[in-house]
Amino acid sequence: MSEFRGIPVVVGSGSKFRTEHGFSAIKNGVKQRADRPAPERGRKPQWLRAPMPSGRVFSEVRKIVHEHRLATVCEESMCPNIGECWNNGTATLMLMGAVCTRACQFCAVDTGNPRGWLDPEEPEHAARSVELMGLKYVVLTSVDRDDLADGGAAHYAECVRAVKRRNPQTAVEALTPDFAGRHDCVETVVDSGLEVFAQNVETVRRLTHVVRDARAGYEQTLDVLAHAKRHRPEVLTKTSLMVGLGETDDELREALVDLRAAGVDIVTFGQYLRPTANHLPVERYVTPEQFERYRQWGLELGFMEVVSGPLVRSSYRADRVFEQNNVGLRTPA
Repeated sequence: MSEFRGIPVVVGSGSKFRTEHGFSAIKNGVKQRADRPAPERGRKPQWLRAPMPSGRVFSEVRKIVHEHRLATVCEESMCPNIGECWNNGTATLMLMGAVCTRACQFCAVDTGNPRGWLDPEEPEHAARSVELMGLKYVVLTSVDRDDLADGGAAHYAECVRAVKRRNPQTAVEALTPDFAGRHDCVETVVDSGLEVFAQNVETVRRLTHVVRDARAGYEQTLDVLAHAKRHRPEVLTKTSLMVGLGETDDELREALVDLRAAGVDIVTFGQYLRPTANHLPVERYVTPEQFERYRQWGLELGFMEVVSGPLVRSSYRADRVFEQNNVGLRTPA
């Protein structure tokens, strides 16, 4: 939704619009493309159906998020688990605005150039919202901010510190940008007092240039995760892989080996779901049984936990990872 002379205007997916802060962006991140096949209707299997979000707690959490001008990855990425998570009183907060400087081909977050804009009140807004929601575990994620000299690392770290000051018992997971591979920026965030540092590799090596923005990279993410672990070994490291984009099982095994070599502790697997007709099509729907196999492969390699299931996303039930039971997801018979 945008405005023209105070009148609300609906912005179509893939269209350019002007944000409330005065810079232009592309709605849902990817421009309209004629070369992408139309989504096939009725193809989704039964195990991918999620209930519509509703309920009193869901409404209360949404009110808090909107009142404090917070963007959440739950809303911006069209997460299918938003109802479940928000009704459990949890939310993943998205820092540094809702416009990303990158345009990954799987992601529905708006893309543009914020030209250095940041909300100086955001750290305290985030901390206060965590307090109001009564969170014991919070995931702080963000858009990529290549327009900032440090990629937003200092602002990110201040948000973590603010949450900790107001909520000292709350565990914090930071699902961060790659900061263009800069080790000093990674250290700034890892030193902020968090418990878990995450950066998503997203897909296998071969598909990285197809799936992710050209400024991202498979090796770059591996290096960021490895440096975070070297810098502060006591901080857990975490990453996520989407499946259904055309990868093979051998390539997934290779990715797991690479991630374990980088010292990663936790991996999540989830089904890629096409957010709009402009994004990459789904190549296959992976069964719950295959997701369980991926989990077993990872456990055999020595990961602390592998969370694996069709509707799993990076921060899905993040507080339950330490139970080491696939966050309570039912194991297929």
